[in-house]
Amino acid sequence: MAEQSFQSLTVIVPSRTQPAQAAFLKKAVASIRTQTIYSKLKINIVVGIDRDQVLPQGLMDELQIRSVQSRASSQAAALNACIDEVNTDLVAFLEDDDEWHPRFLAVAQAALRESDFVSSTQLEVDERCQILRINDFPTPSGWIMPFSTFRRIGKFDEDFRWHLDNEWLGRLGESKLRRIHLVEMTAPVELRYMAGVRPWLADVAKFGGASIRLARHDLPVPLVLRLRHSEAGMRRIDNGGQERAESKAEIARLVARFKFLPF
Repeated sequence: MAEQSFQSLTVIVPSRTQPAQAAFLKKAVASIRTQTIYSKLKINIVVGIDRDQVLPQGLMDELQIRSVQSRASSQAAALNACIDEVNTDLVAFLEDDDEWHPRFLAVAQAALRESDFVSSTQLEVDERCQILRINDFPTPSGWIMPFSTFRRIGKFDEDFRWHLDNEWLGRLGESKLRRIHLVEMTAPVELRYMAGVRPWLADVAKFGGASIRLARHDLPVPLVLRLRHSEAGMRRIDNGGQERAESKAEIARLVARFKFLPF
């Protein structure tokens, strides 16, 4: 897969109806269109929404995007519905409340010359744009790959509500396809230095599959900006209740299946 010349990309944006949906989508789409190599790729943007939901036609016309309804009300179903529409060389994901640094695609495409899948660390901010932390968990907003990679691994498992990304990464790791995880220029890339200061980055290195490699880029910040807001799924898990119980049950299934939690 490496050394291919990539001409086209589909960016899949899962989105759920909420008061700030339009504002989120505008920022996410703008971050795609301001990529430094935007003019060098034919880029399609497809927004995945739950069944029985619609995006306002005016918003779709303004952003020049199209939407695809899922067969069920879940993120996995929305992503899978969009996958059926892909006919490009590459596929990437960007959640509607996240943004890419203008150089994300350039750095990631260069990494794809040496790999079959690229993920990224994120800079996490709150709703006031205050920096919270560097988040080393490889959320789909930092994933990009040749579409042939996705076809080999298969669609998202719709039985998972909270940890569909872990499950998919587990199958990726089993495939032994080459993977690069991008980190900022000062991040530790040797396991002996990660555990004490960046434990999730250590988990990426240990549980990201046998063919994973961490790679620094030349920027002082991660290439993905991730918004942590009050409606986010992980915030709801942190608050306990049914969501936390469901998350724990899914993690137990993953550990039983893979013998560890895939990163």
